[in-house]
This record gives sequence, C-alpha cells and structure tokens, in this order.
Amino acid sequence: MDLSAPLTVNWTLSYACNFSCRHCYSRGHTREELPLLRVLDLVDELARSRVAFVNFGGGEPLLYPHLLAVARRATVSGLRVTMNTNGWLVDAAAARELRAAGFHSVGVSLDGPTPEIHDRFRDRPGSFQRALGALDALREAQVPTTVSTVVFRGNAPDYQKVVELAADHGAETVYLHNFKCSGRGMENRGELDLEPWEWRDFYEGALAYRAGAPATLAFDDPILALLGASGPGAVKGSTCGKLSLHLEPDGEATPCGFLPVYLGNVLETGLRELWRDSPVLRAMRHKTPQGKCRSCASYGDCLGGCTARAFAVSGSFDAPDPHCWREDGCPRSS
Repeated sequence: MDLSAPLTVNWTLSYACNFSCRHCYSRGHTREELPLLRVLDLVDELARSRVAFVNFGGGEPLLYPHLLAVARRATVSGLRVTMNTNGWLVDAAAARELRAAGFHSVGVSLDGPTPEIHDRFRDRPGSFQRALGALDALREAQVPTTVSTVVFRGNAPDYQKVVELAADHGAETVYLHNFKCSGRGMENRGELDLEPWEWRDFYEGALAYRAGAPATLAFDDPILALLGASGPGAVKGSTCGKLSLHLEPDGEATPCGFLPVYLGNVLETGLRELWRDSPVLRAMRHKTPQGKCRSCASYGDCLGGCTARAFAVSGSFDAPDPHCWREDGCPRSS
C-alpha cells in the first residue's frame, strides 16, 4: 500500500507512569514534553495530513494533565481517538470524562485471569482489581472497551480465561499481543518470553479457539503467516512504518514505540514529508531477507516477522524474527 500518511498514529504524550511493568519497553525513557499549544499544533498537523486514528499510550495517558483537552481537539478535528491504560485511575468520574472528550474506545491492560499473575507481571499489587473496575466503569459510562493482553510464559496456558473474564466485564475485543524484546522486556526475556515452538503451539490453539471465543480476538503478529493465517492488517509483514507511526512527547517520530530509531520531528519537517522521504521507513518497507529467511517459502507473506523484535535482538531490520519456529526456511519437525 502507498499511503500519503499513516492510517494510525500511536502517540506517547508523556512517559510518566505509576507502574513498573516487567515487560515495559519505555519504563526508563524520558523525553521533554511540549507545551500544550505545541501539542495542539501537532493535532492540527495530523488532521491536515488526513490521519484517521490516534491512539494515546505511554507511560500512563491519564497522568498527562492535558489528555482530555488534546482528545477533544483531536475529536473536533475529525480524528478517531482511542487510548490504552493500566486502569488504575479509571473510576466512574474519569470514565464519564473520557466519554465526554470523545474517546471512541478505551483499551485496558489485563495480563492474567488472577491477581497473582496480573499483579506480579505489572509489579503493582491491586492492579488486577483496578483493571476490572476500570472496565466496569467504562461500560457504565457507555465507552466501548477492549482488553490488551501481552502473552508471556505466565499467562499463555490461561489466555482463554483472560478472554472470558474480559468478555464478562464488557470488553468487545481482546488483543493478544506478542511479547516484544525491548526495554525491560529484553532484561526479563529469559524468564518471560516463550520459545519459538511454544509460540507456534500457542497460535495454533488461539486460532482454533477464535471462532467460539466470547469476544473478538485480535493479533498483531506477522509471524502468523507461517500458519497460513491472515496477518494483523492490510499489509504483509510488520505494519509499523507502513500503516502506523509513533510520536514521542516532543514530536519526534519513530516507526513504532518498540523501535527507538528516530525519523525526525513532525513539527519541524511535517508528517507527510517524514512519511514519504524517511530512509529508515524506506528500509523497513523494502527489507532484504537475511539468514534462514532467504530460503523460506513463507517470506513473501511474513517478510521476516516482527521488525521491532528482530531489531531488538540483532540490530538489523532484515534479520529473522527470533520467535520464528522454522529452521533453515523449513518447518520444524514435531
């Protein structure tokens, strides 16, 4: 696809956070935050560039003091606004404010079916009950909700219970996110990440479960192409840099939050120019297979899998995804 601007911008307004999650890509990040008027200028630039969706992440978006003002400006400008939250600060009043600000939906992180699993992964006692409370408050305020679940060794056997719990609390969609190897995720990878063959088994089970699941299941992993499944979007391989872009608190752009490679500042260069001319994005969109990808019959569909994960482990956009369970381009024998 040849888009004139990203379809979705994932925007970190602030890296402030009240959690210290064991997989977090950004816990150690600090960036200067723009004054509110400059942030609103960025909203206007996204609208002029015909971006369709803006998703606020972080950090914890609700710690950013101007979140509602930015969301209202984005909504009035025609952008469809969503956010991801750990849920700690979402009570009934906050949920009503989010609805009034025009949020199309709010995603709440839920990483286990029990407090023991979720709270340990999120490194915050009580966060499990707060997440469920957030889902309930948002449902009461008539804000559509989704659930984001990072699949890791501690919850992979129980993901169906997470889906059922999310549906019981009103979530329409559950995003089963693949584990990234960035930041604290890299530090704790040996303990938290699955082996490649375990990812294969997980996805085979999840794809079979999807048809009868009580909520819509969504995946964001291009490695699903190895199983003949549809990828995460309208393009092959990773969607970052093709359908989406990430903005830092100071207006700097990166291909995605998990790829700390800087393209330039949107306020200085303009979004469309960065999107069109960035040599980094050009390299990501036209990858050259390395290693076992050279001889893999599925490369044309997965394009090496997750670019952010490959870069985190190897330092190269073109390297094979470390989650790939194929050896020398051929399926591993069972």
